[in-house]
Amino acid sequence: MGAAFEGSQMRAVGLIAGADLSAKQFYAVKLSASNTVIVCAATTDKPYGILQNAPTSGQEAEVCVVGQTKINSDAALTIGVSIGTAADGQLAAYTVSDTTKHIIGIVQQTSGAAAGYAVAFVNCASSRTLA
Repeated sequence: MGAAFEGSQMRAVGLIAGADLSAKQFYAVKLSASNTVIVCAATTDKPYGILQNAPTSGQEAEVCVVGQTKINSDAALTIGVSIGTAADGQLAAYTVSDTTKHIIGIVQQTSGAAAGYAVAFVNCASSRTLA
């Protein structure tokens, strides 16, 4: 497996970190207030995007909402699996039987283990729960 990489992205502008996110780069984030993001904290949270930088509370948060991005994986991820947020904001694989999860993308490059980096194409603008 090669090094994780990124491609074209659409990023949200004008966002700030609602907490210290300095250790949460490439985690899923959600809106917590107007123009404010925090890490997703439940598998049922609706991700707004993937955090691209490592801001502390009140600093600018760079968030990829659509595009090719590195992701921090909750466990090993394989090519082609659908992903959504784990309970800690990392990304996890889900199937159609997971009816309360928001699917935001598909893995393009694998991660070897938990806390590893994978590459995924994400589209948080059209995330959906599986029915």
